[in-house]
Amino acid sequence: MTAQSSVAKLSVEKEEKRVGISLTQLAMRRLRRDRLTLTALAIVALMAIMSFSAPLISRVLDVSYTQTDASRTFLPLAAGNHILGTDDLGRDHFARLLYGGQVSLAVGFLAAIVSISIGVTLGIITGFYGGPIDDFINWIISTLNSIPSLFLLLIVAAVLQPSPTTLILVLGLLGWTGTTRLVRGETLSLREREYIVSARAIGASPLRIMFMHILPNLFSIIVISLAIDIGALILSEAALSFLGLGIKPPTPSWGNMLTGAQTFFTRGVHLVIFPGLMIFVTVLCLYVIGDGIRDAFDPTSKD
Repeated sequence: MTAQSSVAKLSVEKEEKRVGISLTQLAMRRLRRDRLTLTALAIVALMAIMSFSAPLISRVLDVSYTQTDASRTFLPLAAGNHILGTDDLGRDHFARLLYGGQVSLAVGFLAAIVSISIGVTLGIITGFYGGPIDDFINWIISTLNSIPSLFLLLIVAAVLQPSPTTLILVLGLLGWTGTTRLVRGETLSLREREYIVSARAIGASPLRIMFMHILPNLFSIIVISLAIDIGALILSEAALSFLGLGIKPPTPSWGNMLTGAQTFFTRGVHLVIFPGLMIFVTVLCLYVIGDGIRDAFDPTSKD
């Protein structure tokens, strides 16, 4: 730690003591003032609510994401009750976007939770114990990182022919290395703090120290990693589906909707634009959220 950052942290700690608030409370106050992050959070929440309300919305609009109609293919926007037109089989494009959002968002969120859970657990253990355990986990991380992630995903997807559940597990089990390294580095610093030494001195077990004293202090890192990982995993799912190795039709996802639409670009440009736009906006908002949370929890930031 540099002398400049040490001085900055000391000044923040003094300011917190003076005004009587914690760093978490200060971060929440900063987030409430960050309109960009709040807007991004609202957009993601709206997308999630609409996607998981797809059955209700489809019933209200009287459309179906599975029912085909050869006489109503490639309808343009706002054609009758088809808000975003229809696809090459006459299915309502808006309904398919909502149901595809269910799959893409669920894969991103659940796979991120799996990878974060593994990464945080291994990061705390390796950072706390060090020694042979640390060396072994770092060897596994180095081995996995030496293989291009997309190439590894392609191999696994080609072998397993994944369903949404399988894809969640595959992405989650292969995406924990970055989080482990982040948590390990922070744990190495936290384990030398006075309150950890005091906990050891009074006989607290290693398990209690790791998950009652160290884990709460990793909250900001975990939340930031979760937001960024969700975006990255949505992109991974879209890439695999676009290449034909992800979610298989007729189950819709934003990725395989792009795959099916690329041959109809001249006849139904809306079939390409809207799935791509949903992926772009969702991932962008998640990165903005992660960046905003990082800035809010930065002890060197000015309030």
